[in-house]
Amino acid sequence: MKFSNRWTLWTLRIIVLVFGSLPLFLSVAQPAAKVPRIGVVFLIGGEGEELEAFRQGLRDLGYIEGKNIVIEYRFAKGNSEQFSDLAADLVHHKVDVILTAGTAQARAIQQLTTTIPIVFAISGDPVGTGLVASLARPGRNITGLSILSPELNAKRLELLKEAAPKIARVGFLWDALVPDNKLDFEATQLAARALGLKLQSLEVRGPEDLEGAFSVAVKQRLDALVVAGGYLINSHTKRILAFETRNRLPAIHQGLWFAEEGGLMAYGVNFPDLFRRSATYVDKILKGRKPGDLPVEQPTKFELIINLKTAKQIGLTIPPNLLARADKVIR
Repeated sequence: MKFSNRWTLWTLRIIVLVFGSLPLFLSVAQPAAKVPRIGVVFLIGGEGEELEAFRQGLRDLGYIEGKNIVIEYRFAKGNSEQFSDLAADLVHHKVDVILTAGTAQARAIQQLTTTIPIVFAISGDPVGTGLVASLARPGRNITGLSILSPELNAKRLELLKEAAPKIARVGFLWDALVPDNKLDFEATQLAARALGLKLQSLEVRGPEDLEGAFSVAVKQRLDALVVAGGYLINSHTKRILAFETRNRLPAIHQGLWFAEEGGLMAYGVNFPDLFRRSATYVDKILKGRKPGDLPVEQPTKFELIINLKTAKQIGLTIPPNLLARADKVIR
């Protein structure tokens, strides 16, 4: 009997010891939860509002960089060949999702991977350029946000005509290496015909082409300019604005910052807001959604900025009804 009681006591002690230490054993044995890794690769940028807006979008969704999310940054500083190498490096490291900006950049990443999800923050016409199958169902491993650039360039021409009713010959300054811009030019050409305007193509492919485009504008005695977007155009903002002011040319731009920095007018989408919204796509993908099933988001808010300082400088009076519709007037 004593032996039986002693045996029972030791058995109980062993059970308590084993099961008491089981939670500690399991906590040590279980692997730590995987921290998702986001690859961010831009042709340009890294220090601007757009990237910070993306980070803020992630923070709003509960992601804290370095704690429950890791972001791998790659910036090509305008070098397209380097961009492909940097994107390939992210693919090699098997990040969970890749964020990029424009159509050409997203297309370059598509050629590198068919499995890693891709989110583009800016695309002028993702369907027209073949980036996605449709807005509702992009297909493959890609989705993102569109800026509706063909439609908006037509609208820009209408606004320019309203601001300067006497114009007859308008130049369209565009970067031919940006896939969306050809569609932008075609849409603007149709709008020009409807408005009774003659549209002159001012096509550029590199910085050295800008002076040639300016010379054509002067030689053809153009009355105004519509300026498309893209790395080349955006990286020569001051040079383009100086030409417009020097020749007293009314102009409207895709990039809102052009009006902030001295351009007459700008009409379009707020780029930082698009990058902030792109964080929602990253979040959904990390939670298991397939990018090809996530509809491409189209903007619902467009901003019109008018710079009255520039209007005065080039001798133009902006109609009051147009000023009343502006989201921002720089006086």
